[in-house]
Amino acid sequence: MTNSQTTDDCPETSCGLVHSSLASADAGACRVIRDLTLLFEISQTLEGSLDIRRVLRHALKQMVHALGLRRGAVTIVNRATQELAVEEVGDNGSTDGGVLGGPRVKELLQWVIDSGKPLTIANVAADEHFEAEEGPRTFPAISFLCVPVRSGQRIIGTLSVERASSLGENFDRDLRMLSIVASVIAQAVSLRQQAEERVAELRDENDRLQEQIRNHFKPGNMVGSSSSMQSVYNHIEHVANSKTTVLIRGESGVGKELVAHALHNGSPRHGKAFVKVNCAALPESIVESELFGHEKGAFTGAIAMRKGRFELADGGTLFLDEIGDLTPSTQVKLLRVLQEHEFERVGSQTTLKCDVRVIAATSRDLEKLMEENLFRSDLYYRLNVFPIYVPPLRDRKSDMLQLADYFVEKYSAENEKKIQRISTAAIDLMMQYHWPGNVRELQNCIERAVLLCQGDAIQAHHLPPTLQAASPSEKPANGTLETAVAALEHEMIVAALKETHGNMAGAARQLGVSERIMGLRVKRYGVEMDRFKS
Repeated sequence: MTNSQTTDDCPETSCGLVHSSLASADAGACRVIRDLTLLFEISQTLEGSLDIRRVLRHALKQMVHALGLRRGAVTIVNRATQELAVEEVGDNGSTDGGVLGGPRVKELLQWVIDSGKPLTIANVAADEHFEAEEGPRTFPAISFLCVPVRSGQRIIGTLSVERASSLGENFDRDLRMLSIVASVIAQAVSLRQQAEERVAELRDENDRLQEQIRNHFKPGNMVGSSSSMQSVYNHIEHVANSKTTVLIRGESGVGKELVAHALHNGSPRHGKAFVKVNCAALPESIVESELFGHEKGAFTGAIAMRKGRFELADGGTLFLDEIGDLTPSTQVKLLRVLQEHEFERVGSQTTLKCDVRVIAATSRDLEKLMEENLFRSDLYYRLNVFPIYVPPLRDRKSDMLQLADYFVEKYSAENEKKIQRISTAAIDLMMQYHWPGNVRELQNCIERAVLLCQGDAIQAHHLPPTLQAASPSEKPANGTLETAVAALEHEMIVAALKETHGNMAGAARQLGVSERIMGLRVKRYGVEMDRFKS
């Protein structure tokens, strides 16, 4: 082989080039695998939590470790203020001075956001942006790279890193990798921002609905939130502020008088008189005198002039309860007052004017009374301008507990007792009962139960005998004494376990029995202990 032999003719040199090419190819393949692995890990991290700060911090640490960087940082722009709101830094544990997080780096980050272009500084030690105000700073040989984080056409932040620098280094590959990581971060941040905006919208909507519920009209003297009662409240709200005559329909004991009070209190007449007349309680001989008054000597026993209810209610509201029991002759005079707003006292020829809003109520079937000629149709149509139907208690069982709790609190305070709740067995009995007397009957039952109760909870045996039907959980057997005792024993055991949150020993002490007997009774009645534990 001569000296003029070319390199291509040298076997050793050709072999070296081949090995160099293979090594370079292997290194490139390793970098590709490393980059793909990093992107996969970052994607998994960013999908793992809704806490954006935590996942960004973890993703930065992964990137710093995989790419051999010194530090990495992500800044996210606040959409409302356009300021750099979220800033997370990840590093490799370097203790020497760096630039990320320094006072001057924010100017560079803002430039990247404003321009939308990447920024590369090969050696921060020689760059004027990193000179401290008090004089030059000593930096290690590091480079600074920063790329924008884009979401569509909008720049939402920056991804910046610092790494060891070397002379004449080409940063194109690093910038491409950072741009890819930035796009992954942008997708995660955008999704979370959208989720946060949606949550904020839902929260605002919830606040608006809660405010609407708080401001929704509900008379202060009435209890219940069922849909049927909401309809009653809605009618009261619409008609209370007018002079319209209202006819309240409903069974006895549903609370028609409370509706009349609510109408009066919600009207411009709330500061004036509210006069009540129970037409069914007035004898036929004096009903006319009670309504319109009489002059002295108008009839036997009329020893002095007396004003009637219409005069007493002048400027206010007159509530005529059980209007269906008025006599036909009184119905005629009442119709005249409603139409002409004038009347005469019994035994007088002087016509008196009155400004009275009439609210009538009845539990009778007026339509049937009209068919039997016991109630005038013209008076019916004059009263039935705005009817309000109050549902019976059996049709609004969802209000039962609210009403019961209200009466328990009321009568406990009146009788200086500290009753805190109603037992499950007592609630079961109340929910099964048909309540023919409606709210008035429930009120009387709770008052009786409060008087009988010696503890802090109303039990089933405190309720009246009319409600004493066996609960399904008590497993009655032909109504024997043994069954009744077992039902009471089961009820007391359940109540004690509730109060002690499932503590068997505490419940046994409360009932004055041993733990062994308590355990046997729990097993006998099949009481599930887990549901009592807090």
